[in-house]
Amino acid sequence: MPTDLPYPVGPRQNRVTPTSTIVAATGRGLFMGNRGCLHDNAGRVVRPWRGKLWITCLTEFKGRRRALMQPGHYTELFFLDEAVSFAAGHRPCAECRRADYLRFRAAWAAAGLPAAPRAGDMDRHLHPARLLTFSGPRQYAELKNLPDGSFVHMGGAACLWHHGQLLPYRPEGYGAPLPRPAAEAVPVLTPAPFLRILAAGYGPVVHPSAPT
Repeated sequence: MPTDLPYPVGPRQNRVTPTSTIVAATGRGLFMGNRGCLHDNAGRVVRPWRGKLWITCLTEFKGRRRALMQPGHYTELFFLDEAVSFAAGHRPCAECRRADYLRFRAAWAAAGLPAAPRAGDMDRHLHPARLLTFSGPRQYAELKNLPDGSFVHMGGAACLWHHGQLLPYRPEGYGAPLPRPAAEAVPVLTPAPFLRILAAGYGPVVHPSAPT
C-alpha cells in the first residue's frame, strides 16, 4: 500500500458524534459545520476544536464548492442531524441558516439565557458548557423533564429522546427504540444551554431514520 498519499485511505475523520468526538464514517449526514482548523497538512485530525465559533451549516449553499480538509482551512465536519449538532455544542450558522439562526436567537431569549446581541456573544456563553461534553455526562435528569431533541447516555450508547422514545445513535441513522430505564435520572449529553433552548420551543431537524 502506498505510504505517500496526501490523505488517509478510507473515510475521512469528519463525522461528529453526540459526544462531540470526531470519527471516520461513511456518508455525510444532513448538515455540515466547523469548529476551526483541526487537521494537519495530511488531512489527519490533530485537535478536537480551535476557537469558539462552533456552527452547523447547510451542505449546499449558493452553489459554493469546497475541497475537503485543505491545508490551513477550517475542517469540514458533518452531523447526522441538528439534534446531534446541539449535543456536540454547535449552533446554527448565521449566514447559510439565517432563518434557523433567528429561531435559535428567539429561543435563547425565551429561555432566559444571558443577553447575547451578537453571535460571538452566544459562542462565549456556550463554550464552557460545550467543552464539558468531552468529559462525558456531567448532568442528570428525568426523561419526562427533558425536551424532544435531547441526547442521553443509555446502554453504552448515545440515545436521542424523541417523541417519548429512546433511539440509539449510529453514524448512518437511528436504531430501534430501547426500553425506557427503570431509574428516574439518566445521564444527559446535550449541554445545559441547548437543553434550555430546546425547552423554549426550538425544534431541531431530526434524521428521517427516527420514527415520526
